[in-house]
Amino acid sequence: LGAAAPVLAQDRAARVDALKTSVLGAASATQFLTGRCGALHLAAPASVRAENSALAKAIVPADVRALLQVDEAAPVRHRHVRLTCGGHLLSEADNWYVPARLTPAMNYTLDTTDTPFGAVVRPLNFHRKTVAATPGQGPTVLQVKAVLLTPQGAPISLVVENYSGVLIGER
Repeated sequence: LGAAAPVLAQDRAARVDALKTSVLGAASATQFLTGRCGALHLAAPASVRAENSALAKAIVPADVRALLQVDEAAPVRHRHVRLTCGGHLLSEADNWYVPARLTPAMNYTLDTTDTPFGAVVRPLNFHRKTVAATPGQGPTVLQVKAVLLTPQGAPISLVVENYSGVLIGER
């Protein structure tokens, strides 16, 4: 049993590293999670849903405003979501975004539906710039902090994503 524990830990670490590579290589977290849900046969069809958590009006930290390149006066919205597929928690994320950099229709959809942020803003042709990617703790196996940027380089969102063990085959 003693020798098996390091092997299991190495196997888990390798799966987390593979997850990190896949997440960081994806154009959007929503696209990655949809594909992963399908590959793991968590639901048919593979469909990711964003369950919004009602939070009190959050104060936007200075480091978030700096990464979003907005001053104190600019409105920034916060969305805390649990991304699920077939009843399985895939990721829990905090998303800070600049509503003025989205269309009115996108803001309405984000305010009134459970559609994932990445799916809503896909028409903006955004790309992700990773700020940090670190192993998680507890049920979180990987935490990724990234800025979503328009093709012109304007930041539209800062996300902190906490990926669950379901994504590496832990149930």
